[in-house]
Amino acid sequence: MSEHKFKIDQHTKHVVHFDRVIIFTALLLILISIVLISSASVQEAFTTKGDSYYYFKRQLVFVSVAVVWGLLMTSIPSKAWFDAALPLLGIALFLMVLVLIIGREVNEAKRWIAIGPINLQPAEILKLVWIIYFSSYASRKIEMVRHEKAGFIKPMMFLVGISFLLLLQPDFGSLVVVTAITFGILFVAGAGLLKYLITLCFVAAAGGLMIIFQPYRIARVTSFLDPWQDRFGSGYQLTQSLMAFGRGGLTGDGIGNSIHKLGYLPEAHTDFITSILGEECGFIGVCFVIFLEFIIVTKAIILATRILRQRAQFQGYVAFAIGLFFCLQTVINIGAASGGLPTKGLTLPLVSYGGSSLVVCIWAVAILLRIDYEWRTEQLGEFKYNN
Repeated sequence: MSEHKFKIDQHTKHVVHFDRVIIFTALLLILISIVLISSASVQEAFTTKGDSYYYFKRQLVFVSVAVVWGLLMTSIPSKAWFDAALPLLGIALFLMVLVLIIGREVNEAKRWIAIGPINLQPAEILKLVWIIYFSSYASRKIEMVRHEKAGFIKPMMFLVGISFLLLLQPDFGSLVVVTAITFGILFVAGAGLLKYLITLCFVAAAGGLMIIFQPYRIARVTSFLDPWQDRFGSGYQLTQSLMAFGRGGLTGDGIGNSIHKLGYLPEAHTDFITSILGEECGFIGVCFVIFLEFIIVTKAIILATRILRQRAQFQGYVAFAIGLFFCLQTVINIGAASGGLPTKGLTLPLVSYGGSSLVVCIWAVAILLRIDYEWRTEQLGEFKYNN
């Protein structure tokens, strides 16, 4: 009897669970998001919807849907994403074209497709789908990427098409993220340095031209450099954000005590939720949220490094790109809110208000959890690559 019990205990010790650190970190960020949105959106919800908790209630629905979606996604093997990469990209590109035709326009940007009470943002879906597709491309064409010009030029041509669709919305922030993810995967895949330098020069020149020929982008750059010069015009949002940070100081004024959420700071519960976090929770609160995002990024990069040593390229590239995605979104969002970068319409992962962003971020976390699970149970590399 005792021997049988010992065997059961030995078996139990070898049961592999999903990474609890990633799960706990993601859930904690979502909890912080719910608290912040309930505070930051009160004034705007009351003014525009007549219900102070309108956005808070919607976020609770988004969280419920996203968590259920995430649970389903963790049960899908990484091989399924590899096989479905091209169809997924086709769906994402179809939505990107559709939003330009029937999309809802807000602040001169056509980025949302209204489906009843839901606003779908195709650009958010495209980011993760591009990670999946381009990771599959890099793993299938690894030798071409490393040793032939065509392996580098082909994805660049595809990227130009995606960039065109994003600029028509326009969504320059998402374009920056997608471009950085592409270069990141190519770098990890071993593309030559000379190709990088030539392409980066081209991208820099194209970016400069896009800024020069679009007056609102010039205003964003100049307001970012000196927002106080036109504090009631192009620099208004950034100056209000900086004042919110300054008012919060080291420890903040307490949850619910923000002044700038009362109509002074536009987009307080979405793109500039970090400012409200800084005002209510102070520098310490902002650092804590950055630390939580950093945990997910670090976990993803470490996992990618370990997997790529085993040659399981697809899963390694996906894990790396998800880490880069979280890192870029966090840096750009906080950088824009704090005046370190030009203003961009990018959300803070798992924290900012929005159903599309939240579902995609939870989806990314679920894929990361699944890849980690497969690596620890030695299920990686079960399908062949066409190298």
